[in-house]
Amino acid sequence: MSGHSKWATTKRQKAVVDAKKGAIFTKIGKLIAIAARKSGDPTANFSLRLAMEKARQANMPKDNIERAIKRGTGESGGAQIEELIYEGIGPAKAQFIVKCLSDNKNRAAAEIRHLFAESGGSLGTVMWNFAQRGVIMIAAEEISEKKLTDENFELELIDAGAEDIKREAEGMTIYTAPHDFQKTKQFLESKNIKTESAEIEYAAKERIDLSDEEKNRMEKFIEELESNEDVSDYYTNVN
Repeated sequence: MSGHSKWATTKRQKAVVDAKKGAIFTKIGKLIAIAARKSGDPTANFSLRLAMEKARQANMPKDNIERAIKRGTGESGGAQIEELIYEGIGPAKAQFIVKCLSDNKNRAAAEIRHLFAESGGSLGTVMWNFAQRGVIMIAAEEISEKKLTDENFELELIDAGAEDIKREAEGMTIYTAPHDFQKTKQFLESKNIKTESAEIEYAAKERIDLSDEEKNRMEKFIEELESNEDVSDYYTNVN
């Protein structure tokens, strides 16, 4: 999810993994299945490798991963999963892009429309305020262990495609253009550097702040999004 603190969001998602492993495994399984359509070989399929990395971070069983790959390659049959993108205005007129992975397009569309309506918003065009960026995060523990604190490492990252590098107490966040994302991630892999998160996101160009009352409404809406089994990810222009 983009918006709020990216590190706070990652911690929240890990807590959700611990509390709702079954639901999270279902979502990651869909992600793996979508990626495996191109190829079931992670060494040749970068997207599949990223999805499997996310599965391992969530402690997803190996059998689940293998079943998801077979579903994607068509070996196990079943309804085909589609990637669906919805745009809308949520609570406090906040803009959202919601990414769904679903085997039932009509159900997903109806449920997302209902969630926006219940929050006082509606589906509508907001993509104009977002641009895709690669976002790669390295935790502070990994930075300390691998001694990634000198300027030379940052220069190597820039050579590998990094557009911006942000250091925080929790770790380092690296931003890339979408076409440089794979190159930058593979550079880190070549250095045996573990990433906390690595994906292409929709980043808002203009952001908004919320009042305390609006934050409470936003939290409820976000909880509803995260609880929906078809919602894979979401992005917002809220600070």
